[in-house]
Amino acid sequence: MAHVIKDGCIMCGTCAGECPVSAISEGDPKYVIDPDTCVDCGACAAVCPTGCIEA
Repeated sequence: MAHVIKDGCIMCGTCAGECPVSAISEGDPKYVIDPDTCVDCGACAAVCPTGCIEA
């Protein structure tokens, strides 16, 4: 199952820069993860400063 960005995203872009498959894009009002592209590696969750990315 793909990771999900919950409310609390501060739109810093750190997760998007860390994603090895470019599954994260800027949404409104938070970044979004494309579940079809996400490989569930957890790299984004490891760098999220607000801890709002969950599996």
